[in-house]
Amino acid sequence: MRPTARDGGSAANAGAICGRTATLKRKGPAVAIYVNKNNGFEQTEPTTRVCPHCGAHAQLLPVANPSFAVLAQTQPKHAGLLFRCAACNEPRFLKAAVRAIGADRVELAPNLIEIERTRERFQYGYLPDTVEQLLRETLDCYSLGAHNAFATMCRRTTSTALRPLGAAAKSRWRDVLHEMLRACEVDAVTTSTVDAVLFDDGDVPAVTPDEAAVLVEALKDVFYQSYVRTAKLRAAMKVRRFFAGETPATVTPIDREGWRELA
Repeated sequence: MRPTARDGGSAANAGAICGRTATLKRKGPAVAIYVNKNNGFEQTEPTTRVCPHCGAHAQLLPVANPSFAVLAQTQPKHAGLLFRCAACNEPRFLKAAVRAIGADRVELAPNLIEIERTRERFQYGYLPDTVEQLLRETLDCYSLGAHNAFATMCRRTTSTALRPLGAAAKSRWRDVLHEMLRACEVDAVTTSTVDAVLFDDGDVPAVTPDEAAVLVEALKDVFYQSYVRTAKLRAAMKVRRFFAGETPATVTPIDREGWRELA
C-alpha cells in the first residue's frame, strides 16, 4: 500500500508546517530590550526558542549582558547577550541590534539573533548511507539560514534517493507530497514552489523564508513516509505474521500457580 499523509507521522509533520508558517507570520507590537545605566537588563516580554542542546521549546532566562558604560563608550551596532535554557540550563548566546544609546539606558532591538541555531532532527538510521549524508547536509543548510542553498540541496537529495527506486517512485513521492500539503492547507503558490524544488528538472527556483519553512517539513515528511514509516511497517508486519500461525495447541501455557509461588 502506498504511504498516505493520514498516518501519525504525517499528521505531526503537517502540524509542524503550520507551526513554522504561523511563527513566520505572527505579528504584534515590537517590545524593545533595554540595558539600564545601573547595568540592569530590562525585558518586557519573555523570549522562547527551540534549544539546540535539548530540543525543547523553552524560555530563555537572561544571565549576562554588556555593561551600560561599555555600550555607551564603544557604540557597537550589535550587543551580545547570554541566556540559559529554562529546560536544560545550557548557555544560549544571542545578539541584538543597538537601536539607541541614551543618557540612562541603551535600547536594543527586540529581534534577537541566535548564534547557535537548532539543528533539524530526523531518524537517519533508516536511510541508505549516501542519502543520509546528503539529507544531513541539506537540513544543516536550513539550520544555517541558507535557504536557497537548502533548496538546491533538496533537489540533489531527492534526485539521489529516487535514482535507484525506479520510474514510478517519483510519481508516488509527488502524490505523498501533495496529499500532505493539502492536509495542511498550504496555498497553491507555495505548493507549486515546493513541488518544483523537489521534482522539476529545470533550475531550482529561489525560495522565501516562508516557503523554506514549508519545504523543510515537506522534505522530512516525504523521506519519513518513504523510508522510516515503510521500514517500521515491514518490521511490525513481520512480527504479526510470525505469531499469526500460533494456535492454543502450539502456545506454551503459563503455569499460573508456579508464578504465584515465585511472587
